[in-house]
Amino acid sequence: MEYLRAVNFAPFSRRGLLAGDAARAELRRMQRLTGANAVILCPGAVQAGPFADAIDFAGEHTTGDGELLDLTRFARSIGLRVFWKPTVNCLDGTWRARIDFFDHEVPCETGWRNWFPAYAAFQLHFAALAAGAEVECLILGCEMTQTERREADWRALIAAVRRRYPGMLTYNCDKYGEEHVPFWDALDAVCSSGYYPIDDIPRQLDRIEPVVRRYGKPFFFAEAGCMRVAGSARVPNDWTLAGEPDDGEQDRWYRALFAAVQSRPWFGGAALWDWPLDAAHDSAYSFCHAPALGAIREHFALSCAGRRAQTEP
Repeated sequence: MEYLRAVNFAPFSRRGLLAGDAARAELRRMQRLTGANAVILCPGAVQAGPFADAIDFAGEHTTGDGELLDLTRFARSIGLRVFWKPTVNCLDGTWRARIDFFDHEVPCETGWRNWFPAYAAFQLHFAALAAGAEVECLILGCEMTQTERREADWRALIAAVRRRYPGMLTYNCDKYGEEHVPFWDALDAVCSSGYYPIDDIPRQLDRIEPVVRRYGKPFFFAEAGCMRVAGSARVPNDWTLAGEPDDGEQDRWYRALFAAVQSRPWFGGAALWDWPLDAAHDSAYSFCHAPALGAIREHFALSCAGRRAQTEP
């Protein structure tokens, strides 16, 4: 696997926002300013809350198929590798890792019996589109921590997706969850969210390495980032953290991450979080106008010489 120098671009965009010249121009700007060789596009789906078992991937909160396909074709035309990560979110603001149901049947309660078929329909829809669009990698969701124990359901989903999509398949587990996913053997890569405390990044990478070597598959961070907020480098996963604006906090965190991965040849790269479509969709995690952009550009340039992930012991 070629070393991944990627950015999550305009994630979970509402219908219509990725259509037209503005999105293309911003994607080209992202490529030029970062030196990225890949982009992750995150078409979204929504459910009402963590205990709802109906999933909507065709409504106003979701990216339209046509605009997704058009932007994918454009990204490939300017030399970017394209990964898709179809992701479900809760409309009530609950983190998707909290989606959960009883493992036994309870009358009048929602359950896995309806949720997993709905989730499979969502992923299979994008699997078929991804096959036609020649998307390099399909990531079957993000940080669905409570679902991971449903191993049989996940294996059935992976098998069904493989019947529609011939490319690389993986799943984005949450930070600290790399050794707890029981179905890595059915996928083509191991990947996770790399929101680790600035002083703990080397230790966490040392913890992840045996998992990567056990499965003998490429590894990358499908998300990694830190907010431009004082204190975020210590808890980069906490998007609710309140503090003073601090661009330097983000810059220090990225430099620590890049220093730590440089000496680990098994590390296959990262997709950074995130690059917004425009100022109206900015977040404290974005780096498109921040000092960290310099560190990112430097790391991507150093990695451009052909470094490849190595999974052999």
